[in-house]
Amino acid sequence: MITRPLVDKGIAVVGFSRDSLDASSSKAFKEDMKPVLDQYQRILLDLEDLQFVDSSGLGAMLSCLRAVHAKGGQLALCGMSKPVRTLFELVRMHRIFDIYPNRGEAIAVMNGPAPANSE
Repeated sequence: MITRPLVDKGIAVVGFSRDSLDASSSKAFKEDMKPVLDQYQRILLDLEDLQFVDSSGLGAMLSCLRAVHAKGGQLALCGMSKPVRTLFELVRMHRIFDIYPNRGEAIAVMNGPAPANSE
């Protein structure tokens, strides 16, 4: 369901091996995400290959967000297709998740500004 996490600047980047996250795949998604959630504090879900999400998929993503926030971590999304973005906006989940247009921008923001030189 998900791709093996790649770690980029301390952030686990997780992609999807399917083009949909729905009632038939949300349970597998949650099971696949459990070790990622256990191991990493900062997670980026790259939704580039995801073309469809239903309410079960949204619930699964919310479950991951709650788990990450419960341990003081950070979860963000990037690379949303237009149909997925439209659904997130329709149900106002774009106000709950940190969403970025692409992986590079998400990682830059999640890592925050470089520390200022204190000399």
